[in-house]
Amino acid sequence: MNPFARAPLGRTGVEVTRLGLGLAPIAGLYRAVSELTAAATVDAAWQHGIRYYDTAPLYGGGVSERRGGAALARHERDEFVISTKVGRLLRPGVVADPDIWAEPLPETPVFDYSGAGVRTSHAESLDRLGLSRVDILHIHDPDQHYAEAVTEALPELVAMRKEGTIGAVSAGMNQSAMLTEFARTGEFDCFLLAGRYTLLDQSGLADLLPECAARGISVIVGGVYNSGILADPHDRATYDYWPATPQRLAQARAIQAVCARYDVPLRAAALQFPFGHPAVASVVIGMRSPAEVADAVAMASLDIPPHLWRDLVAEGLLDAEVPVP
Repeated sequence: MNPFARAPLGRTGVEVTRLGLGLAPIAGLYRAVSELTAAATVDAAWQHGIRYYDTAPLYGGGVSERRGGAALARHERDEFVISTKVGRLLRPGVVADPDIWAEPLPETPVFDYSGAGVRTSHAESLDRLGLSRVDILHIHDPDQHYAEAVTEALPELVAMRKEGTIGAVSAGMNQSAMLTEFARTGEFDCFLLAGRYTLLDQSGLADLLPECAARGISVIVGGVYNSGILADPHDRATYDYWPATPQRLAQARAIQAVCARYDVPLRAAALQFPFGHPAVASVVIGMRSPAEVADAVAMASLDIPPHLWRDLVAEGLLDAEVPVP
């Protein structure tokens, strides 16, 4: 696969590289990252050819946007695509969240899916990024806020798209059911689906992906390693942010064994798997160092023999109806 090929998002003029850089890790997701390493990570992604970058106010309490924007500001704005998110405003008050962020958040995230909140969030993100615009705005994790998201946040995003303020309207979640409801409004260009279209969890195939394919909506897939287990299924591996069960470890290791027959790293198969579905435009990988960037590019570029996917089906590790690359 060519990770630097461009794919359109829905019927918009926005095009993303097939491999995107997720900017949460450079804000200290789980482990601290220095300013120099954060900048070097974004620079490495650029040098390799990645031109799609995803961030959010939540990531490090604005640190991700500040660091990512500073690194990207050295490049011509029309040469890259960046997405950020709405639904949380950052307000004064330090919050410690040692389970997720290595350092206390410098500001407190406050839920706000109102139209005014969307406009404020967008303006504040531009200020932190130091950029003139963002291309995609995702409604971020509105799991407990569906009514407000669909009646207030969504109309505001649609208005911003009409104004030309943003290029694409989206929502990003760790579930497919609500995104499918959003798709049926007919107002979305794309979605960011995290952890629900992977080698271990194809639940997004039951509802969201066929809905998007039928409506011409693009899907950006995140969380393809299911928080670590599909990168390295060691004894203490995590699955969706929790210690993996013995059953999940066994499943991941069985997939890894099939990959090993073809000298394909498990993470290469995990990264490329979502591209078997025609609705998938891009896969976003969180990276925290130039070495991780180089590895992701190598995994995305690796030629995977078709027989590998067939073996996964033959051994009951993938359903025969699941589309593969």
